[in-house]
Parts: sequence; C-alpha cells; structure tokens
Amino acid sequence: MSTLVSEAAALWHARSLCWVLTQREVAARYAGTALGIAWAYVQPLLTIAAYYLVFDVVFAMRLGDGAPTRAVGAYLIVGMLPWMAFCDAVTRGMGSLVEAGGVLQKNALPPMLFPVRAVLASGVVFAPLLLLLVFAYIPQHHFSLALLSLPLLLLLQWLLCTVWGAALAVLAAALRDTIQVVGFSLSIGIFLSPVLFPVHLFPADWRWVLWLNPMTAWVSGYQAVLLQGAWPTWSVWLGCVVWLALGAGLLELVLQRSRDQLVDWL
Repeated sequence: MSTLVSEAAALWHARSLCWVLTQREVAARYAGTALGIAWAYVQPLLTIAAYYLVFDVVFAMRLGDGAPTRAVGAYLIVGMLPWMAFCDAVTRGMGSLVEAGGVLQKNALPPMLFPVRAVLASGVVFAPLLLLLVFAYIPQHHFSLALLSLPLLLLLQWLLCTVWGAALAVLAAALRDTIQVVGFSLSIGIFLSPVLFPVHLFPADWRWVLWLNPMTAWVSGYQAVLLQGAWPTWSVWLGCVVWLALGAGLLELVLQRSRDQLVDWL
C-alpha cells in the first residue's frame, strides 16, 4: 500500500487547496440559478417527499411481518437516500480525472486531488440530509444509543466512495467505456440491495447475491439504526470492511500501473 500512502500524504499536504476546490465545484454546479446551492438540497428532498406522499399518504402501503417498519415510504427513504449519495459520489468521482485532464497536463497537482474533491462535494450535499433523518425518524428509534454508530457509517461510506471513485477514475482515464459500464451497473444495482425490499423477501438461497452490492452493508446499517434503534449487526461491519479493503486494493493496483501514464491518457 506504499503508493496509496504516498498519495494520501500528498492529499493531506494539499488539504487547503482540496477544500477550496470543493467549495468552487459545489458553487459551479448551480451557478446562474436563482436558488444557487439550495438546488443541491431541494432535489433530494423533493424525491423523499414524493416517496412519502405516494406510498404512505396516497396509497398507504404497508410491509408485512418481519420488515423493520410497516410504512413503505418510510422504509424506502432510509435506503434510497444513502443509495442516491453513493451513486452521485461514485459517478462524479469516476469522471473527475477525465474532466480535469487539461488542468493536470498544465499543472503538477496530485491527480487524486480531483476524485477526492468530487466525492467531498457530494458529501457536503448528502451528509446533512442523512443526518436530518435522525430527527425525521425519532418515533422509530427514540434516540437510541445505536445512533452513535451513524457518524461512523457516514464516514465509512465517504471512504467507500472515495477509494472506489478514485480507482474508477483511473480506469475511466485508461478506458472511457468504464463510465458506461459503471453507469449501467448503478442503474440495476438498486434491485440487488435491500433498498426497495426487506432482505427477508429475497429468496433465501440467493441472499448472498445482495452482498455483491457494496451498499447492502450500509443500507442495512442505516435501516437498523433509524428504523429499529438497533446497533448494526456484525455482518454489516464485516461487509463495510471487506468492500473498503477491496476498493483500497484496487486503487493501489491501478495507481501503481498508471504512475507514468495517467496524464498522457487524459
């Protein structure tokens, strides 16, 4: 992991620049609009409101026994918001090096600065919304001590998005088809996770397939904390560690292989 450690050290030395670039990226996304950065929060909030209105108010749909909660809308929101955060961060991180090609060719900046900036900009938007769920779901968790695990889940999710977003950014620089393949994988990945349905509704012999989706661990953790006021199970933490380790290993590998060619690919 020597390459990964050296890249992390370079990013630490450039942390002030990283934060400035993050602020500029968030502001640039909504430049020229009347609401400005407020649009970053309005869109996810409207999506959440739509789930609640359609499933819990209009149709009053309910889940069966064994589900962490009976209200369908309340269940969907807890899984959908982290999934949206994951997709946004990974997608933006993956395309960050290609977008910054001109800058990297003219300036001796750490290449990993740009995936980290993109993921951090996404986190600035979604982290407050995820924390807002704590107050929205008070009737479910009653401020259980299990809420103490929520900041750790958020931090681990940010690390997941960072290592995988950075690794995919290098792969996308080498082969642009990576963006198309990952985009398609994210579009169908939601169906192989407990976002849309409780795990117990998935065929028992095929539940292992759900763990091929990295967000299964995080979504299960959020559901346990926010819907049941319970600590995430050991399988949740194990899933988080495994997917972080796989991402770190892949990032180390692609950084070693691209050390002298990355800027040329861009």
